Amino acid sequence: MNMETIDNVIEFDQKEPVLSKKEMILSLFENGTTEVETIAAISGARPSYVGSVLHEAGLIDNYFDLYTSTNHPMNVYSKHFRGKLGFKDVETARRSVRNLEEAYRYFEKQQDRAGQHHALEMGLTMLDRARWTGKLEEAEVYRLWIVNKLSRPLVDNVKSLEEKRQEKQREAEQAELKFAA
Repeated sequence: MNMETIDNVIEFDQKEPVLSKKEMILSLFENGTTEVETIAAISGARPSYVGSVLHEAGLIDNYFDLYTSTNHPMNVYSKHFRGKLGFKDVETARRSVRNLEEAYRYFEKQQDRAGQHHALEMGLTMLDRARWTGKLEEAEVYRLWIVNKLSRPLVDNVKSLEEKRQEKQREAEQAELKFAA
């Protein structure tokens, strides 16, 4: 790089073009820096942006976060939600929550706890996307659904487990009495 001073003005001859963040991310990856967190630190971009750029370029397929498009399936459950969730307005959020509830109940009938978890995760994702884009009324629709799901007491299950344990203990004691007699 050459530097020339003319009347207290410094001019630089720039031979290397300045890369955009996206170009820098792609260049770093193509030159062997493959950790999303490292690329983010070097480029000054957020990890979610780095992941998105690399995913979009077809360089990675294993990065998912709040902002990863649902068009990129995370797992086998993703297909149940593709194109069915949004927060454009309150009615869209309500329709989306109905879809979440339908999926949650379907997975519950199948005793597929991972599917239920994914439905909850998608609800939380949509809540946060809506909230952090200023769509608070839409976010509230998702929040209420999640709170309803998480507010059901788990203690009833614990009690029934304790009752079952006590019942087994009584049965064992009765078996011992019969054996001793």
